[in-house]
Amino acid sequence: MIVPTTSIRPARPLLRLFSTTNRLQANRAFVYSQNGSPKEVLTALTYPSLSPPPPGTLNLRYLLSPINPADLNVIEGVYPSKPSPSSFPNLSSQVFVAGNEGLAEIKDVGSGVDGLQVGDWVVATKQQVGTWASARNVQASEVLKIPRTDGLSEVNAATITVNPATAYNMLTDFVDLQPGSWVIQNGANSAVGQAVIHIAKARGLKTINLVRDRPDIDVLKQELQSMGATHVLTYEELEDKKSLKAKIQAWTGGDEIRLALNCVGGNSTTRMAGLLGQDAHIVTYGAMARAPLSLGASLFIFKNLTSHGFWVSRWYTQHGKEDRERMMSELVALMSEGKLAEPKHEILTIRREQSDEEATQAVRAVLDKMLSGQSRSKILLRIEEPNE
Repeated sequence: MIVPTTSIRPARPLLRLFSTTNRLQANRAFVYSQNGSPKEVLTALTYPSLSPPPPGTLNLRYLLSPINPADLNVIEGVYPSKPSPSSFPNLSSQVFVAGNEGLAEIKDVGSGVDGLQVGDWVVATKQQVGTWASARNVQASEVLKIPRTDGLSEVNAATITVNPATAYNMLTDFVDLQPGSWVIQNGANSAVGQAVIHIAKARGLKTINLVRDRPDIDVLKQELQSMGATHVLTYEELEDKKSLKAKIQAWTGGDEIRLALNCVGGNSTTRMAGLLGQDAHIVTYGAMARAPLSLGASLFIFKNLTSHGFWVSRWYTQHGKEDRERMMSELVALMSEGKLAEPKHEILTIRREQSDEEATQAVRAVLDKMLSGQSRSKILLRIEEPNE
């Protein structure tokens, strides 16, 4: 369990919280009624046990829910994907339940639901469903079953729908990559970047991975290479164009790099694009440098470069159940075989005996750590259920 170390002011009353005859029998969610700084507007809310599920729905118990940077952007109101408000019994106003990703276990099944049963693991395929909760009722059509196989951990399953899915689809949808093909990416030590390394290695692809320089750069390079990275370079090493091109030529044996994955932007991405060969594709899925993506006209005119944007939320809306199940099946297989490792993580456990005020402070302390850039591990939220 993460112990909050940051001093934060007590939670402002968001709304009148539930009074239950036995607070330990209540469920809990982290909610907000208006957009703003997550460490100010997010509040723990207790609520009664769920009623039996209506037809076509499921009652879920959430096991683990990641706290992703995009979740904080949603709470701030600056993310394109917006949540729908939720209503709770005895609550006069609607609120938003935070969280987009998480692993849940089915606790009860409504009539008319086929292919799902109590005890199954599921993940949400609808965006912004509100996963930072101990229990929710959801439409059966909004979840996807995850096989409970040997070797698949709760952490793997809880984090499968965003970062591994992003990596998987960027390596699949834009270029027909065959074993031995080369891929170059920046932000290689990010969660998506590490998933790219693992999936590429499993497919027999070779990767050139770019990272920011730091005092322990040799340690980071060794970590990425142990995951399967073929080569690791710093952005600073991109600046020596002449020696770099000779080095790339020696590494690839003259094979052209036809896929680049970009989550940074700015000058380093411009230099990375210059290493691409004919008919290559550059896929942008982030902008960590908060700088424009600048690509020379010659890349498009003479090399026939194609530039794409990728957003995994859009992928889910544009692909049906069959495509989603196929992707999940392949990712689960990689995880079960030990070829796609858990992300480096910490688990924040909200204990059943904690008051809402204590739970609020615990989560806000972690959010403050994330917002200030002090957290280098993925944080997963576990909310203990009554009598667990």
